[in-house]
Amino acid sequence: MHDLFENERLGGRVQLGEQAVVLQGFAMSIASNVLAQVALIETIAPFRHMKTPGGFTMSVALTNCGAFGWTSDSRGYRYTSIDPITGKPWPDMPKEFLTLARAAANEAGFSDFVPDACLINRYVAGARLSLHQDKDELDFSAPIVSVSLGIPAIFQFGGLERTDPTRKVPLFHGDVVVWGGVDRLKYHGVLPIKQNSHSTTGEQRINLTFRKVSSR
Repeated sequence: MHDLFENERLGGRVQLGEQAVVLQGFAMSIASNVLAQVALIETIAPFRHMKTPGGFTMSVALTNCGAFGWTSDSRGYRYTSIDPITGKPWPDMPKEFLTLARAAANEAGFSDFVPDACLINRYVAGARLSLHQDKDELDFSAPIVSVSLGIPAIFQFGGLERTDPTRKVPLFHGDVVVWGGVDRLKYHGVLPIKQNSHSTTGEQRINLTFRKVSSR
């Protein structure tokens, strides 16, 4: 049933803001290949549950690929070129990832997007991502591209203040959210994931978030 519903949504768009949009099913055609690449990345840089600066363990497991990877510990949130777990550089970003991210950004009106970081999150039932801004990057002129694979999630997209009202939008396998420009620093998050299953990922959701970290 998931596959039938997803195919009906191909090519749809949901406008979240002036420069923020959900491209429904945009990644569907290459989803299997992307997931295969994620499995390879995991063998080099395993998923892990990081600690927040406040000492809380994140419910979402994560890893990275690209020149930079997002990390969190008692010293704060930041990007590093070295995986703190393995002591080695993060895995290279697969060409398929770069092609997908650039195509989605272009479709949403952002040309010449060249991400240098891809954060890969793994959600299971109960995992969530609280409202936050993506502001650890040095380059706010580039958009954010977020790819959803596997079981559904409810994405929250708000305003420039944490207390601003949020719009809640369901995201399904293959959906891609792009936001930038005037919407680049909008608060966003993911509500607790509900128990579910998908033919490609089982009982989990995989999310890839592409960012331009450096200012060069």
